[in-house]
Amino acid sequence: MTAYNTSDAIRRVNLRILPFVMLLYLVAYIDRSNISVAALGMNAELQLTERMYGIAAGLFFATYIVFEIPSNVALTRFGARRWIARIMVTWGIIAAGMAFVTSAYQLYGMRLLLGAAEAGFTPGIIYYLARWYPSRDRAHAMSFFYIGAALASVIGLPLSGLLLNAHGVLGVSGWRWVFLIEGVPAILLGFLVLWLLPDRPADARWLTPEQQSGLEQVIRNEEMEAATVSHKASWVAAFADLHIWLLAVFWLLQAFGTIGLTLFMPLIVKDLSGSNNLTVSLLSAVPFIAACIFMFLNGRHSDATGERALHLGLPLIASGLAIIAAILSSDIYVRYALLVLSVGLNWAVIPIFWAVTTEYVSGVAAAVSIALINALANVAGLLLPPVIGSIRQTTGSYNVPLGLVAAALVIGGVLGIGLARRTRSNLPSPILRKQF
Repeated sequence: MTAYNTSDAIRRVNLRILPFVMLLYLVAYIDRSNISVAALGMNAELQLTERMYGIAAGLFFATYIVFEIPSNVALTRFGARRWIARIMVTWGIIAAGMAFVTSAYQLYGMRLLLGAAEAGFTPGIIYYLARWYPSRDRAHAMSFFYIGAALASVIGLPLSGLLLNAHGVLGVSGWRWVFLIEGVPAILLGFLVLWLLPDRPADARWLTPEQQSGLEQVIRNEEMEAATVSHKASWVAAFADLHIWLLAVFWLLQAFGTIGLTLFMPLIVKDLSGSNNLTVSLLSAVPFIAACIFMFLNGRHSDATGERALHLGLPLIASGLAIIAAILSSDIYVRYALLVLSVGLNWAVIPIFWAVTTEYVSGVAAAVSIALINALANVAGLLLPPVIGSIRQTTGSYNVPLGLVAAALVIGGVLGIGLARRTRSNLPSPILRKQF
């Protein structure tokens, strides 16, 4: 039987699904990370020490971890369209509500609520994209999804900096405008999800009947032939699979960069440059332009060559080495350039990782596995910000925390090369995969 050619269907999916999903993640990431810019005004007004800010930044991940797996299981039960809409509306309300906090403990409480509301969004979207893209197109699709997160920093950091300059408008502090205005889009987009995000190809009216059935059949065949933890497996299988836990450890080590640097980038840049808040926010956005470029190129080249291991491991090792070089440099311009390079290389591995992971698992086991992996990575988000804040408060420098991040990235890169090779050895040959 001749395999169905998915090219036309994938082109339509690229046009209809990817831009909207990118927009959703852009808004999500802004609401998660805008506290890093708000801190430039919020810390003084609420009398937060660097350690207290680190606690507030990290508490988001406490409830995110707790509710992530149940949220992804609920997504498979209620459907991606309904569940993602629910997530967005609730997190938008809470994100905007952070504008009204008046003490550190209120801020802590709102960050906990925000984590609970957003739990499951990222792994839910990753699982969702795996239902639309065959494995040979998956890294490219994942790169575009995460470009939305990088663009959140490119757009969100300068936007937040501008809103900080609205300090005093209507008697409201600038950092409060940051939370209030940037929380509203999530609420509006949540309702649009119900109209614009089909659960699966068979529900997409903009695909022809042949494209609907053909795309679903190709993905179903890949799951049956390639998945080690299959769609027939109980979700408990995800917890019993050593390879899933090793993937989770890799994602945890990688998150030292994406979480640690993202949440502290404006403060690190402020330390380096001593510039005003708007300039700091603009300089803090530049590394994420590099992230967009590196993700796109690395994801595209990995799909084109079929090679995953080196595309996964080498950029992460190089990212860690760039941080070490930045620490050793005494020139502030060189340090800044190396941090830009490090962020770009760190983010470059993200689409490759999720392509490797979704080639390994499928079905309900995939939803749970992805959530488990992401939840463990978010332990870095829970523990790392308070640690970074405490060390910075004690030593007066970010060098030691950056050294910890660098070590985690180098170790993660070495682990990633071995994991990707082991995963690919369980899949059909490249010839079999390319016939789809």
